[in-house]
Order: sequence, then C-alpha cells, then structure tokens
Amino acid sequence: MVGFDYILGLTCLLLILGIVEGWAHKRQLEMLPIRIHVAGTRGKSSVTRLIASGLNEAGIKTVAKTTGTLARTILPDGRELPVYRPAGANIIEQKRITSVARSFGAQAIVMECMALQPLLHWISEKKMVRATHGVITNARADHLDVMGPGEVDVAKALAGMIPVEGMLYTAEQKHLGVFEEAANERRTRLVGVGQNEIEDITDQEIEPFSYTEHKENVALALKILMDQGIDRETALRGMWKVKPDPGALSEFHLEFFGRDIYFVNGFAANDPDSTFKIWDYAVSKYSDVDSIVGIFNLRGDRPSRTQQMAQDANFWHSANKIVLMGTGSHLFHRLAAKRNVDPAKFVLANDERTEEIFEAILGACTKKTLVIGMGNIGGKGLDLVQFFKNRCKLEYA
Repeated sequence: MVGFDYILGLTCLLLILGIVEGWAHKRQLEMLPIRIHVAGTRGKSSVTRLIASGLNEAGIKTVAKTTGTLARTILPDGRELPVYRPAGANIIEQKRITSVARSFGAQAIVMECMALQPLLHWISEKKMVRATHGVITNARADHLDVMGPGEVDVAKALAGMIPVEGMLYTAEQKHLGVFEEAANERRTRLVGVGQNEIEDITDQEIEPFSYTEHKENVALALKILMDQGIDRETALRGMWKVKPDPGALSEFHLEFFGRDIYFVNGFAANDPDSTFKIWDYAVSKYSDVDSIVGIFNLRGDRPSRTQQMAQDANFWHSANKIVLMGTGSHLFHRLAAKRNVDPAKFVLANDERTEEIFEAILGACTKKTLVIGMGNIGGKGLDLVQFFKNRCKLEYA
C-alpha cells in the first residue's frame, strides 16, 4: 500500500506546482496592459473581432480568441489559427491563449468568454483573464437549462465575469440594473451604450463591412476603442477589415433554374428574440418575394432551445414552408403540433445529407423565394451555409 507520507508529499508537490503555475500566469497577464473579456448572449464573437481589429489598426498589437462557430486564435496580422482541443472545450485554454499573445509581443488581448455555468463565468474572469475591461453585449433567453430559468437569471450569470476595479461596457438595456449592482460591488465603472449611440452609426459606416454587421455591435466596439484614445475614423477602418465568424449573419442570392432564391443565414442566433430580429429584417428587406421558407437546424441536446422556438415563438408561422433538420427535428414537430400548426407546413430532412437537404429546400421554393436559416449553426448548419455560398450569384454580405 502507498504510505501516508508519500501521499502527503505528492499532495504538497502538486499544490506547490499549482501555486507556481498560477503565479506565472498572473505575471503573463500583467505583461498585457489591455485585457478585454467579452461575454453576452449574442454578438460576442463579432464584438471580439471588431475590438481586436480596431486596436491593431491603431498600432496596438493585439491577439484575439473567439469561441463562436469555430474556435479561433486571431493573430495581429489577421491570420487565424484553430484552437487545439484534445479533450473538448475547457476554460483552461484561456491560459494557453495568453501565452500565445505574449509570444507575439502583444500589448492587448481580447478574449471571448466561453463559460456557460454561472460559477465558470467567475472563474474564467478571476483566474484566467483578470480583465482590465469587461464587455457584456446583451442578456437574452438562451441556455436557460444552464443559466436560467429566466432571462434575468441569464443576466445574473453573465454578471459573474464583471472584472474587479476595472471597466464594464454593455449595450444591454433591459437588465442593466443587474450589471450596475454587480459592478458597484466590484468597484467597477459601468459604461452603457444607449439606443441613441446605436442610431448614431450611419448606414454609410455599415456599408463597407464585407458581411451583415449589426449597428449595436459596432456602437459597442466603437465606444471601447474610442475610450482607448483611438479616433472614430481609425477604429472604423480597422473594423471594416474584420473577417467575419463563419456563423455571422450573411446573405446570398441564387439564380437556380429560373428561380430567384434569397438565402439569409441566421443560424447562429439561437434565442427567440435574436432570431425574430433577423426574421423581421429579412422579411422587410425581401418583401417582394412570392414565398418564405424557414429552416430550423435543431439539436437533440438542446431541448429547451427547441421548445423556445417551437412553443414560445410564433413569428415563423407566416412562412409557407418550414424545413426541419438536425437531431431535434421530431421534438420541434411534436411541440408545434400542440400549437395547432398545420403539419403540412413542415418538410422533415433530419437524417439527410447536406445536398439532399438543399434539394428539399429547393422543392419548397417558388419563382421568387426568401429562405431563412435559424436554430443552430452546428452540425449541418454551417455545411448548408457553405452549400448556398458556393452556388450564389451575388454575395450580399
């Protein structure tokens, strides 16, 4: 049997190694004078990219890390490297990205918060990032099985990553009081981005983006960059150079055997509120179409999200056809039936290959059709976006 002294000695050794590793990581963080930690329900990947690009444009060498559709480390020269995950996603990888930033001589690091569990939000901030500037894009009803049960609980969970004695920026307005209370407790100054500042972002400033970017994200990033002493023109010039996350809102026009098909990729907007905004935007922009086809990509391991879309949202009822794909398709179908949605409205394509799903969508299209992707970007969602992109006549975004 292993002796007590051996176990005690090994425990002490591991404890000492942990303390040394923690001290070394803290020293690396202190050598990065600007540390920006970005959280929120929607838009955090985009805002992370916008801030980093604006800083680099101003000559502040910056490394960024996103955990959006595909986890990526973004280097100061714009190159992107995949984040190596031998055992799946883990917040400890934030330490590894800090080492990468230091190896490139970065002056700033912008990290997207990857935590879901409320406790992990605090650990990620307190132990991994120790941000000088925290960012919470918004708080909406998503991941309610982990952060819920309600939207206000999501805001409270996100508040766990607010830095101590730092700055917090947010475009959230509905649950701003939650963030104010937490910021006051941590002696952190809160800077809110109001609706007037969002509306100050002109269409001319949005037009140069190579994809469909939200004014709310631009206004939030711009506020942070200008507070770093970067002028508006330089900040925007940097943001216009951003390479979008693969799941970012995008639009494609296909001319397919005499049919005009306008595809709007809203797969990454997982909560009903964000999805409705994309739906409303698309329906308003393409108001002259003959029909609307909605696509829901549904995950079997996200039943609460499927329930939200099937039972708590009804904007999609105006579609002529709804294509269901993914492992959660049958649950959505059953829940929608309980809301007396006509079963003939649905096209089930959950077990099909991407090209077969594409054919099913084409079968639901008329002479001029708007197709809107929703639900989840994972699984075949991203594959389907690429399928449309490769066949588009004109990429709008």
